[in-house]
Amino acid sequence: MSARLWQFFVDRGGTFTDCIAKHPLTGELSVIKVPSTDDAPLIGIRHLLGLAPEAPIPRCEVRLGTTLGTNALLERRGARSALMLTRGFGDLLRLGDQTRPELFSLRIERARALPERVLEVDARLDADGAVRARPDLSRVRRELTEVRASGIASLGIAVLNDYRAGVLEAELADLARACGFAHVSTGFQVAPALGYLARASTVALDAYLTPLLQSYLQKLRDALPGSRILVMQSSGGLCDAARFRGAASVLSGPAGGAEGFARVVKSAAMGSHAVGFDMGGTSTDVTHLKDGAFLTREAERSIGGVSVVAPMVAVHTVAAGGGSICRYDGERLRVGPESVGASPGPLCYGRSGARDLSLSDVNLALGRLVPDRFPLPLDVRAPLYRLEELAGELSTRGHAYGALDVAEGFFRIANANMAQAVRDVTVARGFDLRDHVLVAFGGAAGQHACALARELGVREVLFHPQAGVLSAWGIGISTLSWDGRRDAGGALATDEALAALRNVADELEAQGREALARDGANPLELDALPRLGLRYVGTETVLELERQESAAELSTEFEARFRSLFGYAHAGRDLEVAHVAMHLAEKPATDAPVPNRDLPRQAAPAPQRATRWYLDGRWMERVPVLHREELSPGVSLVGPAIIVEAAGTIALEPGFSLSVDQDRVLRVRPCAVLAPAATVPADESADPVLLEIYANRFMAIAEQMGRTLRQTAMSVNIRERLDFSCAVFDAQGELIANAPHIPVHLGAMSESVKAVLSAHPALEPGDVFVTNDPNQGGSHLPDITVMVPVHDSQGTLRFFSAARGHHADVGGIAPGSMPAFSRTLAEEGVVLSALRVGRAGELDEALLERSFLHTPLPARRFAENLADLSAQLAAVRTGSALLLGLAEERGLAEVERYMAFVQDNAAREVRQALGALTPGRHSFRDALDDGTPLVVTLDVSPNGLVVDFTGTGAEHAGNLNAPRAVTLACVLYFLRVLVGKPIPLNSGCLRHVELRIPERSLLSPGPERAVAGGNVETSQRVVDALLGAAGLLASSQGTMNNLSFGDGTYGYYETIAGGAGAGRDFPGASAVHTHMTNTRITDAEVLERRFPVRVVEHAVRHGSGGRGAQPGGEGVRRTLEYLAAARVSILSEHRVRGPLGLRGGEPGAPGENQLNGRALPGTTTFDVAPGDRITLLTPGGGGYGAAG
Repeated sequence: MSARLWQFFVDRGGTFTDCIAKHPLTGELSVIKVPSTDDAPLIGIRHLLGLAPEAPIPRCEVRLGTTLGTNALLERRGARSALMLTRGFGDLLRLGDQTRPELFSLRIERARALPERVLEVDARLDADGAVRARPDLSRVRRELTEVRASGIASLGIAVLNDYRAGVLEAELADLARACGFAHVSTGFQVAPALGYLARASTVALDAYLTPLLQSYLQKLRDALPGSRILVMQSSGGLCDAARFRGAASVLSGPAGGAEGFARVVKSAAMGSHAVGFDMGGTSTDVTHLKDGAFLTREAERSIGGVSVVAPMVAVHTVAAGGGSICRYDGERLRVGPESVGASPGPLCYGRSGARDLSLSDVNLALGRLVPDRFPLPLDVRAPLYRLEELAGELSTRGHAYGALDVAEGFFRIANANMAQAVRDVTVARGFDLRDHVLVAFGGAAGQHACALARELGVREVLFHPQAGVLSAWGIGISTLSWDGRRDAGGALATDEALAALRNVADELEAQGREALARDGANPLELDALPRLGLRYVGTETVLELERQESAAELSTEFEARFRSLFGYAHAGRDLEVAHVAMHLAEKPATDAPVPNRDLPRQAAPAPQRATRWYLDGRWMERVPVLHREELSPGVSLVGPAIIVEAAGTIALEPGFSLSVDQDRVLRVRPCAVLAPAATVPADESADPVLLEIYANRFMAIAEQMGRTLRQTAMSVNIRERLDFSCAVFDAQGELIANAPHIPVHLGAMSESVKAVLSAHPALEPGDVFVTNDPNQGGSHLPDITVMVPVHDSQGTLRFFSAARGHHADVGGIAPGSMPAFSRTLAEEGVVLSALRVGRAGELDEALLERSFLHTPLPARRFAENLADLSAQLAAVRTGSALLLGLAEERGLAEVERYMAFVQDNAAREVRQALGALTPGRHSFRDALDDGTPLVVTLDVSPNGLVVDFTGTGAEHAGNLNAPRAVTLACVLYFLRVLVGKPIPLNSGCLRHVELRIPERSLLSPGPERAVAGGNVETSQRVVDALLGAAGLLASSQGTMNNLSFGDGTYGYYETIAGGAGAGRDFPGASAVHTHMTNTRITDAEVLERRFPVRVVEHAVRHGSGGRGAQPGGEGVRRTLEYLAAARVSILSEHRVRGPLGLRGGEPGAPGENQLNGRALPGTTTFDVAPGDRITLLTPGGGGYGAAG
């Protein structure tokens, strides 16, 4: 049909809808852009066909990509829906993974769950797939009938462990349809993967969005009778409109751009690695293409606070677009993440209500944006006025900036932010950017592409003729596709298993062929790509590889891929198959790409006009302005020049040449080897532009270290719970920047680095150190820190890179190394004191084995310790390489200066934040459950802050002692919360703070004292006391509710969330981790698969929050049933008294621990037998202000 009819390629965005028409005879393309409304595709089609507004549209083919689903998700405008979950998990989506989204914000706000109603049913499978409980269908029918009668017609169903075959989900779905539900989504069909939270979240999303999308598509079908409508999926392939689902919609628009970008690379830069750079009004999307053929894809991501499990093109988004707000916060120039939006828009639009300077205003002021073809008249006066104001503000701070220098600063910061997004999808995955081309598209990309190329060192930039509408064009050249996946149960990757799994792949292929046949695909024109999801046994990081004939071939390829991604591989370790995947797609209809041929060079046409451009601190006069359609194949020119096209402006910088190839692709190359943008001369004070750039780069390095660690670790603690932290330090061991991981780790790590410096004055390149000693900056013994010194090419020490992770077991008197009743440090496990465990970058495994096993109370699973230490070493190697790369890029002297400047910046920010506190002395007194006093006094003065813990109790006889480094970390967290700005947490925060901690006290114990509980329990109480003394927040749950169990062959540990304290103008959040921790709860299905335990209940503890003008948050109710004998330890506080309220607010409910319904102490160790159940009810948060 498509060969004889008009084809329309439509990308419906949030503000504009791009429409391309393809003539049925000539193949000529026509383009129009119309405002986005429900009728936008029809309006665009009628315009392109020259039809009257209400005229019928002839039969045609429409290919559509849409942000309708994404926008409905972000704005919470989906269909009324319900969700059916296994009993005991009705609060699953509200609980999430128990983490808070902003680590240093006291006002914790989490995304609202999508379902209007949640039903709990007695339906569940065990981890092995056996049915554990069957639902009472009569009862379920009554409940479904009542929900349907309320007007809800869409239902999602997710049964625990039923992701393989839908044994119970299919039965419940049939019942729901019989009760009148028009749409039913099931987990085994929508997201057949291990992980109950992510699967339930995806099912809820599908039930929320699919009715909305199908209603919209039905209206299109009604308006286009007899026409074929295909829709772009997040995976990058088309499907018939009838098969389009909400779970496949969230990246529908960006996937079109990714497919268009991939096609440009295949035809214009065959065989090249490439980066897609799509810059629009509010954000920039970055995608990666390997070897000119393979788009990077992903299986899970979070959008709008909702986890989505579905095949997706990997699109990395950064909040830098034409509308990004540009501002000065008194210390640093900042760009984004907020945007001016379409209304009122940038200042240059001249609309009433516009107050914020945007990146578009900056580009206009610099002369990079020429408004020849802009759809709105642009006025540069308002942007220049605001830039003058900002220059005046900078002048008062001692920075001699002109208005246009400020503009250039904003421009450079935006480029640095976007460059980091590119590094995240390339350098972070082992690719060298010098081997890449950059494909620029989107309305704002051309203004930044040359500068970004200079920043990154890429060799070429490509601008396709349809660059301004590349997403619509990409939708047009995409083909029908289908993706299927089936769990493989973790079968060992042997030749026998691979042979059996071929049958699974064949079944998936048959299923996909049937689906595509219904979409209208020709079964003879389908390509099938079977893939296996592989991982090391005992880990969760899955790499998808094409199916091979033998297990040996797969193992070789897996290890090579793993090593390229993470810098090392577990040589010889067994592999297991996580899943079998099948991708089916129509063969592309286009001809094979033709290599670019040399064309006779010709000069560019004479420009009709010229403009001015401000670059590198000076005006360039008479810069030629050319229209793109004037540039015919063979034309070449050198910058500077401005190229104006229908949907954007290209700023060709000096030092770059442009040529037009036979397909009218603009190919922009550096005239010489690119160098980074010029740096400012050395100065005694920090440049506000570079201060922002370096603060972000240092944090990005630590974040990338964390990604490496999570993906390579073996233990559930690091891999699933994310109980780890990464940071970078200067040569003196001062903390420079951390990733937003676990606060209790961060302040303490600097002391660990300094302990290494003290114990080993002569550090050599390639040295590797570990420590967990609380007397050397450790937190408690399971938290092991791996550190490496970073030397320059001359062998001079310049930096440190470190990663701390909670190991599942390090020995001691209890499995999990979190004993309830330890009284000495030796009882808690192996002590590692600034131990050199490697040279030349390799671990000394024999030394580690002696350290972990040849002790009175050895570690129980040394192989897992070694695997996690190897993962930590991979993370710190990543940090070292990125630090050295930054020094090579910017110059070592400048990097070291800005390591000092970011500390100076933190000191100034803290001092300014202290000014918001009421001067004078403010005290807060609390007590542990055993009566041990905890007292803090804040003495606030113009000179700074004195934090005095005098009055706090003496050393604890048990293990609630907090090492001094942990107390220091608590104070650092408190100060960072006061600042309320996104600055790196670093040693500078303490510069104007005097800390008084009594020696041999609860908060600074002697070297032999037990500390297992001080790190996790006392630290929480210290922060509550600091915030209470400042009058900022009622007490939060004040405990981490530590639960550990094992049997000598394994150890498991988790912490459980509770209620947050309320503030003056906000209630406390419920069922969330607070203050010094932010670890995830292990997913129920993962926990049940890895350990002999069953999760019976995981729910909100309703009614536990303290009453007040602002109520405290509610705690959690969690019940586990043991399937085998085990030794269990619980270490918890606030079991005697609840968390305190503030300013008349009432305390939260104290927590409770139970064994088979019988009360247990807050701190206890006991044995369980198969069938025993333990329940932890965690404390609620305190209320703020007297209840009305």
